[in-house]
Order: sequence, then C-alpha cells, then structure tokens
Amino acid sequence: MLELVEEHRCFDGVQRIYRHESQVIGLPMRFSVFLPAAASSSKVPALFYLAGLTCTEETFPIKAGAQRYAAQHGIALIAPDTSPRGADIPGEKDAWDFGAGAGFYVDATREPWARRYRMYSYVTQELRETVLAELPVREDRIGIFGHSMGGHGALVLALRHPDIYRSVSAFAPIAAPSMCPWGVKAFSGYLGDDREAWKLYDASELIKGDAAARFDGGILVDQGLADPFLAEQLYPDVLERNAVAAGHSLVLRRHDGYDHGYFFISTFVGEHVAHHARVLCR
Repeated sequence: MLELVEEHRCFDGVQRIYRHESQVIGLPMRFSVFLPAAASSSKVPALFYLAGLTCTEETFPIKAGAQRYAAQHGIALIAPDTSPRGADIPGEKDAWDFGAGAGFYVDATREPWARRYRMYSYVTQELRETVLAELPVREDRIGIFGHSMGGHGALVLALRHPDIYRSVSAFAPIAAPSMCPWGVKAFSGYLGDDREAWKLYDASELIKGDAAARFDGGILVDQGLADPFLAEQLYPDVLERNAVAAGHSLVLRRHDGYDHGYFFISTFVGEHVAHHARVLCR
C-alpha cells in the first residue's frame, strides 16, 4: 500500500512523493511521481528516471524541470531513491560513491550487501508493479532514462528488459563501469571479483552483438564536454564504439561547455522527454 507523503499542484497535474514497504529491499522506500492532467481521466505513458550518486527521489523533480515537458506530452514521471535507506550496514555511509545513495542499480550478491541492496529487482519488478497497480499508468508504454550512475542504470535495465522499456536515454552515463573507478569500486563491493558477473551490469558490454535490445527510437545520450568526470569515469566513447560495431542505433551528442550537473540536464531534458514521447505516445 502506498502512503502519500506530499503532493503539489504542478503544470495542471500533480507532483507527489510516496512511501511504501518494500518486500524486495526489506525496508521502507520512497519514490516521486508526476502525473499530468490527462492521468485524471485515463492511463498515461510513463518515464522512469534513475538519479545519480548521492541523490534521492526528490532530486530530479526539484532540479530538472521535466514536469513542464511531461505535461505537454501527457507522460507520467517516476523517480525512485538511489539506494536503500536505514539498512544499518557497517560502513554504509562512509563513502559518497558506495553504500547509501549509491546502489548502482544492481542486485548485490556479496555480503553484507546482498540482503538489502537489490535496486535492480526493486526498479524492474516491485516498483514497476506497484506503480501499475496503484497509479494510472499504461503497462505497454514505459520508457526509462537517467543521469550518471542512473544513466548507467537506465541503459542496463533497458538493454536487459526491452519487453518492459520501449525507449531509453541517458545524461552523462557511467557508460563502461567495468573500466572506471566508480564502477570497479561498486561492482567489487556489491558483486565480488568475478568480472564476468559485472558484464550483466555494464551497458558497453550488453550492447555488443545481435542479441542486444534494439529500440524503435534508438538510444539517445547527451554528454557535456566540460564534465569533470568525463575522462576518468564515464567513457561514452566506448559505448558509442561498441554500438556502432554491433549496428545499433545510438546518438551520442557532445555539448561544449556543459558540466555534469542539473543545469546541464535541465537544458536538454525537454528533448529527452520528446525523444521518449515519439515512441510512447504514438
């Protein structure tokens, strides 16, 4: 059952925060929802947004300014938290890039993380099923996008579940996590040292070959060239190179002067919503 935490009128729709008891995580979880005016009379398409390191379910609705564009297209926006909260695991809050606020959208297999840190199953299964059961959202019209760690998550979830997500895009994603310090730290801690297991959560690996999911609207990725994390952590060129080699439709747009934050995201979020709307609203 959903508990309504707060609600605000927004672009003739409503912006809400919900809380619920997660069976997958074993703890209370929160997520935000924007419902456009059209949702008051019929089910609408939905976009799931996955946020980056240190963010919560409130970051995207407060900072991105996406509601204006979602209202225009009649699309709902759903944004979960980025990790379990209150798991009381020793060291959980010692680092900003691992543990609380940094679930990396994987199902951890290494203790002591395996019991609670199951964001992959939470997003693809429980959260989606909860939204479909409790809110006016169309099951056959769901897309996904995200930023940084969440861009990694969006690409991975879409590539592994094209039956769920019909469209996908990302802002400055951690595109090859097996190669970068953030990803190596997270995967080692959550998954252990078997690098073959890491490939299931690496978009640059998943996009290789004919078996990878192909999307009607292609994959849209935006990257700021003044992003301080670009060279060491993000590796969008690897994703692009692997996509081209495998014959997949991926557009990587590079933007001079833009950094890694929400000023960058808010500049291009309308184009991302339109990218999804071309698939979800037709």
